[in-house]
Amino acid sequence: MRRASGARSRFLPTGAVDGQIVPRRSVISCSTYDNLVAEPTIGTADARPRLDFWHRLEAHAQANEPLKSGSNQPMSNAILPKVPRATIETGGRLTGIGTAVPKYRANREASAKFATTISCVPPEESRKIQALYRRTGIQQRGSVLLKSSAESDIVNDFYIPAVDIDDRGPGTKLRNDRYGIEAPILARQAAGRALQASGLLSEEITHLITVSCTGFNAPGIDIALIDELELPPTTQRIQVGFMGCHAAINGLRAANGIVAAERNAKVLMCCVELCSLHYQYGTFPDHLVSNALFADGSAAVVLESKSVTQHPAQCEDSERHHENESSTKKLAIGSVHATGSFLVPKSRDAMTWSISDHGYQMTLSARVPDLIQENLADYLENFLHHNGESINSIGGWAVHPGGSRILSAVENALGLSEDALAISRGVLSDHGNMSSATMVFILERFVTMNQPKPWVMLGFGPGLEIEVAIIR
Repeated sequence: MRRASGARSRFLPTGAVDGQIVPRRSVISCSTYDNLVAEPTIGTADARPRLDFWHRLEAHAQANEPLKSGSNQPMSNAILPKVPRATIETGGRLTGIGTAVPKYRANREASAKFATTISCVPPEESRKIQALYRRTGIQQRGSVLLKSSAESDIVNDFYIPAVDIDDRGPGTKLRNDRYGIEAPILARQAAGRALQASGLLSEEITHLITVSCTGFNAPGIDIALIDELELPPTTQRIQVGFMGCHAAINGLRAANGIVAAERNAKVLMCCVELCSLHYQYGTFPDHLVSNALFADGSAAVVLESKSVTQHPAQCEDSERHHENESSTKKLAIGSVHATGSFLVPKSRDAMTWSISDHGYQMTLSARVPDLIQENLADYLENFLHHNGESINSIGGWAVHPGGSRILSAVENALGLSEDALAISRGVLSDHGNMSSATMVFILERFVTMNQPKPWVMLGFGPGLEIEVAIIR
């Protein structure tokens, strides 16, 4: 169901330009969830003076600037070719999904306590950290660094309390070396489960796509998966690296192109993210936010070719036919019908992910929810229309849960009902933000719950980039 949307359209008909100034200001306060996205500040965390915690947060809010909607280029209908609703073209058929999380997990209370002790947070500010973690909506999360599940105290031998306010924790090499040890283990679990669910044998896989933004090494997780799963030595590989939370869609796009071009292709795509390896010391607001949100996880899918084009009248009969077939011939989860991208104008600093001397560092602007609400609806409605769909025709919304404010911005922009993103919020609550793996966890729940199709995968990443896929 869709409720009425009050969002003002920023994309006028082709050839028109909306040149009005739309002022936007984000207010960060202790009593709201706005502290989950903080305006980035020029300079590194090491160079920042040690100011009062909330003074810095308020300074972030004051730094916002008006957004000029006139900078957007008008959308052209010629950009997006229209595809009839009932046409099923050659493309990717999802036949298996598998997920994996670390053995040990920490609940919200233990995570918040760890945040106050690891970074020398003064006692008077610790309650604000506790409030930040409560407002994430995350109940528990997994980390490959945990020695046991934590309900009150986190036990690990990787992060030790800071010795002073300038201590930034382990160096990047140490963090990346640990990635090389732990990432293949988690990836192998998820990929093995996806392969088993597909009913394929290891030797039938022709292509492997690996997706990650939390570590690099070579030979990497792709070679490890070929070895551990006993994939053919002729397996062709693609690595989707450093693209962030929406990267599962980028991987699916590559896989879809492969199976469209090669009828006999069978593609295994695996996302693995070890975000806990990049935990940041100190009280720099953006780092506190990312520490509170991110977690570890892996997810994989198998795509196979689908070369049958059905007449609209045949679609329902085909589904009934598959349901009556023997269990040895499994019904496909769905097909990747189309993917799309939109780079939001004047948003290059809204979300960043960079390599520092002490791990990878994220910045999140307080403008991100506003940018989503200003730009998403018109682009997505146009994209769906040219693929024979509409907001109202979508049965399941697999929206990447970058945070509660991100999900609320999507709901408001698209006029979605309050329960439309319940599964996204459920994955966030149970696992935290696992970057690129997260949306596949949502798809897995769609399958388990028999969520009506079509589905839309929707994610956001540095750029600010919007990525979307339609699953039928």
